Amino acid sequence: MRPNIHPEYREVLFHDTNANAYFVIGSTLQSSQSKEYEGKVYPYVTLDISSASHPFYTGEQRQTSNEGRVASFNKRFARFKR
Repeated sequence: MRPNIHPEYREVLFHDTNANAYFVIGSTLQSSQSKEYEGKVYPYVTLDISSASHPFYTGEQRQTSNEGRVASFNKRFARFKR
């Protein structure tokens, strides 16, 4: 490998704000923030979603409507039909 062309690989603290879970993972991601975690200071990156909060990994499923838009409209405004 050629010297001085690869980004710095180090441990980074990731925070899933949705589940309030913290992960320390090796990464080359650059961050201007740092945070102390378990007595050590790490570069800090926030996440909106990770395996701690994603429905695929947690087993939680969201129910969506099976009706179409027209059927939903007709159901909602059926009382106004002449």
